[in-house]
Amino acid sequence: MESFEPFIIKSFKHDGHLHRMWLENWQVPGHLLHPDHQAEAMRVMINNQTRVVESDGKEWTSRTPGVSFFIPKMWFNIVALIEDNGVRYYCNVASPPYVAGDTITYIDYDLDVIKSPDGSIHVVDQEEYERHRTGYRYSAETENKVKQGLESLLERVNEGKPPFQDELVLRYYELWDKQRI
Repeated sequence: MESFEPFIIKSFKHDGHLHRMWLENWQVPGHLLHPDHQAEAMRVMINNQTRVVESDGKEWTSRTPGVSFFIPKMWFNIVALIEDNGVRYYCNVASPPYVAGDTITYIDYDLDVIKSPDGSIHVVDQEEYERHRTGYRYSAETENKVKQGLESLLERVNEGKPPFQDELVLRYYELWDKQRI
């Protein structure tokens, strides 16, 4: 049986500097993925109490179990946070994931979409995006990709398309949790 493989997730900013690293993530084996997730070649990562390193070297430990979804060619990624009151989706508008060995990298473009357990949806960090858009001098092509990524992400969220399905998030986490005992 194929096992959960360890991965590092690295987030960068547009100028190439490291933004944040999650050091202990576990990829769900392909044969355990839901057919909808397989069809999009999603990479699904699980973490719980993982060490996180910030760009300034500060370290902290995540407190909330997370299930992350990376979809090839999509300008966003999704982190489902399993909280006491339900699943909260924290979605990053970001470059498509790049995988090299046991590391997934992407460029974070600051815009985030949050879907709360109560179903409310919010776009946040627009001021940060505007500041970095100017400071990093995003090209028209990059701005267009970011805009398309946000629109595509919002469409998925609003229509409940994969991976915005709480039961699958919980299933992936439970499969991982059972195998580590």
